[in-house]
Amino acid sequence: MLFLLPTRSFVAYDNDFGTDERAWNPEVWAAETLMLLEENMVIGGLVHTDFSNEVSSFGDTVNTRLPGAFTAKRKGTNDDVSVQAASAARVQVVLNQHVHTSFMIRDGEESRSFVELVDEYLRPAAQSLARHVDRALLGQVYQFRANQVGGATAGTIKTLILKAREKQNVLKVPVENRNLILTPGTETEALELDLFLAADNVGDEGTALREASLGKKLGYQTFMCQNCPGLATGTSTTTSGVDAGSVDGAHSAGDVAITTITDSTGVLTPGMYVSFEGDTGIYRVTAVAATLVTLDKGLLNDIADEAEVTYYTLGVVDLTGDAAATAYPIGYAKDINITAAGVIPQVGQLVAFSTSADALRDGEYCIVAVDDGSGAGDYYITLDRPLDVALANIDKVAYGPAKDYNFAFDRDALALVSRPLALPRAGAGATAGVSQYNNMAIRIVITYDGTAQGHLVTLDMLCGVKVLDVNRGVMMVR
Repeated sequence: MLFLLPTRSFVAYDNDFGTDERAWNPEVWAAETLMLLEENMVIGGLVHTDFSNEVSSFGDTVNTRLPGAFTAKRKGTNDDVSVQAASAARVQVVLNQHVHTSFMIRDGEESRSFVELVDEYLRPAAQSLARHVDRALLGQVYQFRANQVGGATAGTIKTLILKAREKQNVLKVPVENRNLILTPGTETEALELDLFLAADNVGDEGTALREASLGKKLGYQTFMCQNCPGLATGTSTTTSGVDAGSVDGAHSAGDVAITTITDSTGVLTPGMYVSFEGDTGIYRVTAVAATLVTLDKGLLNDIADEAEVTYYTLGVVDLTGDAAATAYPIGYAKDINITAAGVIPQVGQLVAFSTSADALRDGEYCIVAVDDGSGAGDYYITLDRPLDVALANIDKVAYGPAKDYNFAFDRDALALVSRPLALPRAGAGATAGVSQYNNMAIRIVITYDGTAQGHLVTLDMLCGVKVLDVNRGVMMVR
């Protein structure tokens, strides 16, 4: 999706960096980066944003406001009106996402034109920041799992959208300014429907489709985002039916106690995610007693007798194998080392934690980055937000199912709070600048590295992501 920005006026720069110092002006780089960031983010412009030009630091808390609600009252002919307080709920958002991308411009490359350097370095660097912010925001879809909707089978995209619409109607979400972001897989299915292709159904002569927006459909401004969490079947290790057996007897939508044919003790454990044949919903096991499995949420759909049970293999936290950290406390925001024999965690995947004794930890997260860990079967995962609860060594890691997690929401479901970072002090040997636009700020710092023989360029931003109202969003599972 492209957000249209004000027309920019360009200044002609000499192609030789050595003869025109304006081309090394970090404010120019920052402004260009901010434009590229805006162009590449999808959800950033669709949620509640809060920005001021007050310089902040990592860990600072910002108080943003969620609009309040009023209730209509009746009065008699001679009654006074009932005056209600015009107040908005105060919501605290911690600036705990200091996102950066750094690259080196080697000696000899400085004589290249600014346009060439933008295409080779600045554009992909800005895209990486936009991708990270999109993933962090869209990863909050799992915080709306209480409002999940799903079908009896994969597909039926129109039915799913109508279910999401009904859910939001029941939750009293205002009908105006609702948004729907689809995964690439869901968009592919949607585009098979005339509803999403016919220009006369959109009313814009086809321009929305050409501009990577699907237009307004069924009450939603609809978009596709490559960073919307979605995992293809086979990308996470699963076990079906063999050990856990299948369901013993038919069960109805809303049931949380599921009976299995074989003893599930030792196979299914509290904290695991499970799914059932004939139901696209996802559930977390809270207790297992022989053939009785208790779920954290009621079934979305009826399931038949002998429906197959699918569960998702657990990993463990490997704190001792982390070369860079000695603890994972509350608020920890960097990589977490895990051991996942036979399982390769995926970007966009739902993940949660349990103690080694199966007690469920608070919080469900989205994986926004995966890197190789300290050894075979080890991986470093980065989450959509800092930890809500401290993790200990050998705590269990539960992975979510391979499905598409589409997100229906309005502006007040989520907040993206951004503040500018401080410039380096004078005389520190760095050239820096900050650009601010449309509730976002980007800082550029340029230093010379004598060992690497080149200029180190760092693009960074400081922000916080927060769910404002869990009743303003729906997770649409496909």
